[in-house]
Amino acid sequence: MEKKQQEEWVDFVVTARKYKTLLTTKYKNRPIWHKPSAGDVISHLPGTIIKIMVEKGQEVEAGQLLLIHEAMKMQNRVVAPIAGVVAELDVKEGEAIAKNHLMVKIEPK
Repeated sequence: MEKKQQEEWVDFVVTARKYKTLLTTKYKNRPIWHKPSAGDVISHLPGTIIKIMVEKGQEVEAGQLLLIHEAMKMQNRVVAPIAGVVAELDVKEGEAIAKNHLMVKIEPK
């Protein structure tokens, strides 16, 4: 006979009224959010890297074209969010990448 998992009640307040509820398994198993770094360039869609315009160690300006990322039959221009130096370049031309893949990391000047 299996033991039933202990249910955990949590409190939350909405407009000065207090409620109790149970959290779902899906909510408990969600990925933990972390604040992204200003220089992290992350893919929002899965796709393919078509062309890379920068290399590791290169200085870039904010708004400078870093690479072309094809997703959903559209070629997207990925630009630098900040000025700095390319610290990591985690993609290659022709490579298929997943959603939330760190493509480029820029260290601020």
